[in-house]
Amino acid sequence: MSKYNTFINILDVLRKEAPEGYKFYHPHESDFNKLNDARSRAFVHLFLKVKFGLLSFEEREKYVTDGPNDAGIDGYYIDDQNKIIYFLQAKFRTNSENFQSREIKYEELINMDIDRVTEGQTEYEHGVKYNSKIQKLIQQFQNIPDMGRYKYEIVIMANTKDVSQNKLKKLADGNRVSEFNYNKCYNELIFPIVSGTFYNSSELSIHLNLEDKNSEDISYSVETEFKDCEISVLFVPTIEIAKTLHKYKNSILKYNPRSYLDMANGTVNAEIANTIVSKKTNEFALFNNGITALSDETNLNKKIGKIGVGQLILKNPQIINGGQTAYTLSLLYQNVLDGKLDKDIFDKKEVLLKVITFSEESSESNGSKLGLIEAISKATNQQTAVLEADRRSNDKVQLELQELIFKEFGLFYQRKAGEFGEGLRHNYIKRNQIIDRELMLRLILANNGQPSQARSRGTNTLFKKSNFDNTLNNSSKGKEYVFAYQVYSELNSVQGKFRKETNNKDGIVNFGHALRYGKFAVVSVIMKKYEEYKNESIEKIVETYLSSWINFEEDIIDLPTNKKYFREVTDPETQIKRQILNYDGYYKGTTINKQVLEFEFK
Repeated sequence: MSKYNTFINILDVLRKEAPEGYKFYHPHESDFNKLNDARSRAFVHLFLKVKFGLLSFEEREKYVTDGPNDAGIDGYYIDDQNKIIYFLQAKFRTNSENFQSREIKYEELINMDIDRVTEGQTEYEHGVKYNSKIQKLIQQFQNIPDMGRYKYEIVIMANTKDVSQNKLKKLADGNRVSEFNYNKCYNELIFPIVSGTFYNSSELSIHLNLEDKNSEDISYSVETEFKDCEISVLFVPTIEIAKTLHKYKNSILKYNPRSYLDMANGTVNAEIANTIVSKKTNEFALFNNGITALSDETNLNKKIGKIGVGQLILKNPQIINGGQTAYTLSLLYQNVLDGKLDKDIFDKKEVLLKVITFSEESSESNGSKLGLIEAISKATNQQTAVLEADRRSNDKVQLELQELIFKEFGLFYQRKAGEFGEGLRHNYIKRNQIIDRELMLRLILANNGQPSQARSRGTNTLFKKSNFDNTLNNSSKGKEYVFAYQVYSELNSVQGKFRKETNNKDGIVNFGHALRYGKFAVVSVIMKKYEEYKNESIEKIVETYLSSWINFEEDIIDLPTNKKYFREVTDPETQIKRQILNYDGYYKGTTINKQVLEFEFK
């Protein structure tokens, strides 16, 4: 599936979130004109969800103005925190080529009546009134007491290459203009919503329950080799953590070695959920190890004018430990919103929160800060076992590889466990669009002429730092690695055709043991000629090599170096001779690497 197809799929999911009463969003699938109109408006929904964290359809819809007499404004948003009012102009394109290449015309942009709207005018120059949503927007302006402090920003969700910067400045009347072209849409809208990293907040506010509490919070200054930091320890309501993760998802787990791991019976996450759901009392505070968060500035106020309520404010917060706890709480909160659980399950239940605040000096020293984060993350992530693969999840080379693979192929390289769980849960993408990190490392080994290691190494051995650094050391070869992945996928597809053939499982009669044990070996042979094959049909390439694989296996059986895998033995009692053919051992043994690359496939 291409990036554009993923884009369309996401728009369809968003428009289908509309209740049945919103007929506009539910046209008959065969009515392409109405379907594209609905997708066009869903495009505005996508922007509002990703950039402003508006999660519900109803919450977003009130900011969508697209329709007759909309003053050329398709949507808006009033950001009270940063004092910015955004005006949105979106151009949906109905195919991939147009989405990537078609430019918005200046004539289309000048139809935006932003000057008149911001002046308080309620109608076009020719006297026709703006629609009700634009009227409501003007009323909102009038009700903002410090309107003079607000700035305007025009967001053009289209390609503007043909429109000069001078014209854009003129259009904006001195206000800022942001272009969201096709590339920016893919990178800043599509990928983030699939990975659950779509909304960041520079400031997080947490309400505290101060009733019936005699103890004070603990604060402690720590001097480290990475500069000074402040540690604060306190208990916070679980509902506050649940709401935080529900809104910010993986965006607040940036430095955590893992994304959310799905709940299953017997797992730590299931136990976390059970302690909240099944207990009326606060055993959760005793059983759970707590959450560790980073902050660039921390403010705690226990006197905010509300009896029994305090407030904790964190600047640029990130959870580096306890992500599983936090995200499990968020899923329980979603079940409350959906009516599947009672809203009182969080009552009087709290979790230990440790906040590490970096000094201003240490925050400026980014390299030192990242070093400290890495050290803390490794030391504190013990509640759910952290694999070596998890410890490599934020390595620069994996970030670069992930970016390249999405850019060039629209595929999602999963460097963190559960990284694209959000996309799967909402049906934004299918599982076959995700490339597993472990499989990728094995394919890189195969690509490097090491099919034996690709098949035989355990997961922790694969991701052991020394092995990992030797294997994945060049993200620029991402196109080559994806070609290897496509070859492997085609081999799986061929193997699947024999699934129901009880007498020819895995196509052994046709291709020997290439599909059962030798897929990495096949990848190695094909990738040896990558430069020659990279523009050819993968199906035909795979077919060619599989057709001669039996010849390869007939050749290697008789080689003296392979006696430990293929040998003839005689039963001492019956004197009957039989062959021992250990293809499983051979394809992960010591001789396969050299022999498969030296064999002349025809």
